[in-house]
Amino acid sequence: MESLKTVVQGVAVQLVISRTYSLSVCMSLRYEPTDPYVVRAVFFTDTDEPVEWVLGRDLLADGLKSSTGCGDIRIWPAVGRGDQAMYIVLGSPAGTALLEVPVQDVRTFLENTEELVPRGTESGHIDWNLELANLFPKG
Repeated sequence: MESLKTVVQGVAVQLVISRTYSLSVCMSLRYEPTDPYVVRAVFFTDTDEPVEWVLGRDLLADGLKSSTGCGDIRIWPAVGRGDQAMYIVLGSPAGTALLEVPVQDVRTFLENTEELVPRGTESGHIDWNLELANLFPKG
């Protein structure tokens, strides 16, 4: 299995509190070709520990064009904002967060991930022997 670099990009997002109030939050998107189907989104808030969410790369890409996802993660383009923003909703038992995210930052990040692992070729980047070994208990 060849070693490929990791794609990391910081993104300034807005945590939407109400129609008239939002907070700036730093989000870091991380993509590792050894885990090719997912993007890790880490949010840095006022708490001691950052908060990490795992998003499907296809889900994030599809959210650039149309409403996608259900349950804990939903993504859609911002209507009337041209190509400027998209929304991501993250829901958990602790609450729900609505994030306004710059489209161009996400698009650039995804383009960089696709240079490493084109969409549709993800399975060729998985170490299947390691995955199978992790499924079965050792001796």
